[in-house]
Amino acid sequence: MTRSFSARPAAAAAFAAALLGAAWLATHALSAEAAHRIPPPALDEPAGSATREVAVVAGGCFWGVQGVFQHVKGVSEAVSGYDGGAAATAHYEMTSRGDTGHAESVQIAFDPRVISYGRILQIFFSVAHDPTELDRQGPDTGTQYRSAIFPQDAEQARVAKAYIAQLDAAHAFDRAIVTSIEPGHTFYRAEDYHQDFLARNPSYPYIVFNDLPKIEDLQRLYPDRYRADPVLVFAGRT
Repeated sequence: MTRSFSARPAAAAAFAAALLGAAWLATHALSAEAAHRIPPPALDEPAGSATREVAVVAGGCFWGVQGVFQHVKGVSEAVSGYDGGAAATAHYEMTSRGDTGHAESVQIAFDPRVISYGRILQIFFSVAHDPTELDRQGPDTGTQYRSAIFPQDAEQARVAKAYIAQLDAAHAFDRAIVTSIEPGHTFYRAEDYHQDFLARNPSYPYIVFNDLPKIEDLQRLYPDRYRADPVLVFAGRT
């Protein structure tokens, strides 16, 4: 399902939310992903002196994934965008067709002295999305909603592969993880109206049902990693 209403600016989105209301929630009552408590990665990046690192992940609609990581301590920025395809097709209307190679993605800048890359992946797998769903998340279907990790270097790829193998071996989920590891791609920032969407539209039905529970799960499962005030792309403009 394509979120046909998601490309609208904030004012139109708020109006659509008022119209859809409880009927939308009832229609999609079986669509939300559930959080999973999983072990931390046995293999992680070694601690170093760097103060900034970047991770790029895809886990369905970027509104919720961005919203989760904006509430994680040690994250300095989480930006919605597109990864996996070419620059010419890194636009919402084109990506939504599902034939560009792009996935709705989030670029996460974090301080590895505060939170490691492996711990970023732990939150990604356990809270931000369901890594066992193939080419879909919740009510959204298509390759643009696939579960993917876009490693920025060989070490990130090594950690991601080892963690997936660890979780599968431990049967952390009822089904095998289908998350793809896709190195060598470029991240492209999404349109401004997609940035901070969760923070700007907390009463939007899609956000209420699919994404706000992820924020609650983050606080419940990782209280030491949770920050109440999100780090926003457009601070002061919510």
